[in-house]
Amino acid sequence: MNPNILVSQIFVDQLANSGLTDVVICPGSRSTPLTLMFEADDRIEAHLSLDERSGSFFALGMAQATGRPVAMVCTSGTAAANFYPAIIEANMSHVPLLVLTADRPPELRHSGANQTIDQVKMFGDHVLWAVDMMLPEENMPPVALRNVATTAGRAYATANGLRKGVVHCNFPFRKPLESQEASDQLPVTSRPATNVHLATSTLQPAEAHQLTDWFSRYEKGMIVCGPNCPAGAFQAELEQFSIRSGYPIFADPLSGVRFGSDTPGIIVGGYETWLAGGQRPDWDAPDFVIRFGAVPTSKWLNQYLGDIDPAVRLHVRASGVWADDGHLTTDFWQCDEIEFCKQAAELSASFGWERRKTPPYLSWQKQVLAWEKKGWDAVTAAMGQHDFDAAYLFDLVAQLPDCNLMIGNSLPVRHLDAFGKPSSKKVRVFGNRGASGIDGVVSTACGIAAAEPDKPTLLIIGDVSFYHDMNGLLAARELPNLTIVLFNNNSGSIFRRLPISKFGAPFEKHFLTAHDLDFSHTAALYSLAHHRFDERSAFLDQLFVAIESDQPHLLEIMTDGAADETVRRRLVKQVQESL
Repeated sequence: MNPNILVSQIFVDQLANSGLTDVVICPGSRSTPLTLMFEADDRIEAHLSLDERSGSFFALGMAQATGRPVAMVCTSGTAAANFYPAIIEANMSHVPLLVLTADRPPELRHSGANQTIDQVKMFGDHVLWAVDMMLPEENMPPVALRNVATTAGRAYATANGLRKGVVHCNFPFRKPLESQEASDQLPVTSRPATNVHLATSTLQPAEAHQLTDWFSRYEKGMIVCGPNCPAGAFQAELEQFSIRSGYPIFADPLSGVRFGSDTPGIIVGGYETWLAGGQRPDWDAPDFVIRFGAVPTSKWLNQYLGDIDPAVRLHVRASGVWADDGHLTTDFWQCDEIEFCKQAAELSASFGWERRKTPPYLSWQKQVLAWEKKGWDAVTAAMGQHDFDAAYLFDLVAQLPDCNLMIGNSLPVRHLDAFGKPSSKKVRVFGNRGASGIDGVVSTACGIAAAEPDKPTLLIIGDVSFYHDMNGLLAARELPNLTIVLFNNNSGSIFRRLPISKFGAPFEKHFLTAHDLDFSHTAALYSLAHHRFDERSAFLDQLFVAIESDQPHLLEIMTDGAADETVRRRLVKQVQESL
């Protein structure tokens, strides 16, 4: 029997037993044993990607959408290196991935052999665990085979732990690789070789006592939800906590909290506009700040949080991963966020209800929410007077059906942060904000669409980011539920917000980087329905046609980057003056 097939069979079997349902396979010779065994296991769906970088971001998107580990397989050499950007993003966004790289055997390493590089721990600190697997050989002892099985189970559990992330398993294979003979030395099993139990931390008596003390003293509380807050019951429990405590929720668009709320009136989302330029609202600063998730997207919210001086800054995060680049957190509690909200709601309720009896009725909270409402009223009025790129996004968010929304980095996510009004619509927002790269965004959206084929998926992306991942459109051809909204200003207009924009020729040449590309040809190449717009009402009409159609669409909005930035600044000033 072929020992490569045997090791691959055991490993794949245990991944399936652990819960793996999807793998992205990039073609190559050295990875043949893994490819054959994944293809042979009908518990795992194999997705093909011709390009490793696109394939890895596709896997990232699937893992984001499902919340479960997705595996990806490639051959040796630079194929593995092309996984790197997605691995970095997954590590920083806490997305569970299993990276399975095929490798040459030890005798070919450091020998000048073709397609052979040093792959041992090649992803460094960007993975939670890296394993250089055993070299498959004839007549391996039972302990070696058990090691293969337990490594697979541990790899899945580690990727899927309280702190989700990436696990890298590197498989050295000697030729021959091609035998499809499945081994009967170790039959396919129905249970993992090792049962891994992950504990969750709840509040201890001392922590509950501390919270009670804080609630009794601090009426002006502020909840801040950054990207990557927990899914599931977190939003509902958080809202109950907010209602009972009287602490409003400042929700990042990628937090999973800004949209889909049962009580959107307690969600604050307009801060990026009315805090812009260092402006300050006319209500007092909070004396208690509770944070969930990663660092917020908003530049101006982060600056505001850095400028104020609350008595307590509490960050609650089950993963234990630090997310405070200002290093101002006074208390960091590693406990389950959902359980925290449940207990905090109970502990704070008496103080919240008591304050309702005492004039002025929750005056600080009322001021904050009144400011938020007035700000959105001003934004809505101003949008009717201006026609620019963010106005398209404002219209789109206001009209969206329940869907998945993948938001690109650079300008799109900033426009969504500033002009994505909180609502009760069930819009699940995704973004690669762990490392905030512009690579692989199209492929990530394709992975999300593939993971939930019965749900519309929209991608909002800029032209430079779109160019970086046109390879990913090969997968889009098979995704009728995918609609891509492309903002094309023929430049890297995000740089117009930076001081370098005043440097004339160097700015034009090295930062704006006009490409003059006609993306209609790209749409034709990948069989996407293509429509181009320079008028808002026509865009909205076509958007709904695209969402309801049975073909993937590319909706291209042509804008002027310089004019858009001028209008945006004018609108922000107009809103601030109204407040």
